[in-house]
Amino acid sequence: MKWVTPLSEAILLKRYKRFLADIELNGEQFTVHVPNTGSMQSCWEPNWKCAVSKSENPNRKLGHTLELIWNGESWIGVNTANANKLVKLWLERNEIPELAGYSELYPEKKINESRIDFYQDGHPTLPPCYIEVKNVTLKLDHVAQFPDSVSVRGQKHLRELMELKKMGFRAVMLFVVQREDVSLFRPASGIDPVYGRLLKEAKEAGVEILVYQCKMDLSELKLGAPLPFELG
Repeated sequence: MKWVTPLSEAILLKRYKRFLADIELNGEQFTVHVPNTGSMQSCWEPNWKCAVSKSENPNRKLGHTLELIWNGESWIGVNTANANKLVKLWLERNEIPELAGYSELYPEKKINESRIDFYQDGHPTLPPCYIEVKNVTLKLDHVAQFPDSVSVRGQKHLRELMELKKMGFRAVMLFVVQREDVSLFRPASGIDPVYGRLLKEAKEAGVEILVYQCKMDLSELKLGAPLPFELG
């Protein structure tokens, strides 16, 4: 996935109020939008290098968006919306082998009072498939982990996937790891023990767990290698 507009390198000064950060770009200080609802633990420190995109909308209050942060080893993709954009592209191109072969793809499939990120149908031999996507940026003990704060919404999605599996659908939990300095994934049970327990229960109930790493630089985001995972 190519960036819509070229990214500019800057220095991250601070993040605050969850959706705001101050950066220094070309000797000037700007406040930028941070499209990330999580804690961003392990993703930033003052004076780390970062990369921002600039909106072409002249009416937007904040002209720049924080996209990537460099920790000295890897770019970290902190724009959580990019995870779903990437997965949509990978599914359309049949680039994820475990999910290839479906002829129909529907984003944001409604289930009761909730929505699952993607629904696939039209496979010649496999049942229809529901896919929930989570963006992973947290690194603890040299391991990619999710979530980076207690996620009641994430817990709800796991319960919904288990119910869908009982109904005869394929149910997939897909973690997109937007950093390249990790080689293993596990749930962050020390942060959200309920999520860790539910993820293990989901796997035992037949929910498929996939973990894919992104490769990223200032020109594009693209599919990297699958990562092994441990559920404890």
